[in-house]
Amino acid sequence: MSIFGDIMSAIFGRSAKAETPAAGTAGPAAPAGSPAAAPASSATPSASGAPAASAAPAATVDVAAVLDALAKKNKQKLNWRTSIVDLMKLLDLDSSQTARKKLAEELHYSGDTKDSAKMNVWLHKQVMIKLAANGGKVPADLKD
Repeated sequence: MSIFGDIMSAIFGRSAKAETPAAGTAGPAAPAGSPAAAPASSATPSASGAPAASAAPAATVDVAAVLDALAKKNKQKLNWRTSIVDLMKLLDLDSSQTARKKLAEELHYSGDTKDSAKMNVWLHKQVMIKLAANGGKVPADLKD
């Protein structure tokens, strides 16, 4: 699996547990079943955009809420909102420079990977943008 795939799995897989702490069932199965509502939209072609809008919230995961909940439980003070390294640590993923370079390759970083500070800022922004594009609710300030 890709590093970004690991990030998505760690966040989206924990979303159900973060929203309902008492739930002992597997959370990732619920979002996978949500596309079943989509076929109903073909029955009403006159509804302009309404079916698409109603389908989106079912698959949306509040990324900030999931990560904030993880941060509260973590012994380290990790600033996942600005640091790709802290985000990866919070998700129990390899945050080494090698792993971040691999992530940069996956996300098609065209800059100099030897300039780790610039690459890290770019990575954080791109991860937030990609999470939002894949069903995550990400605050606007984290995508800018």
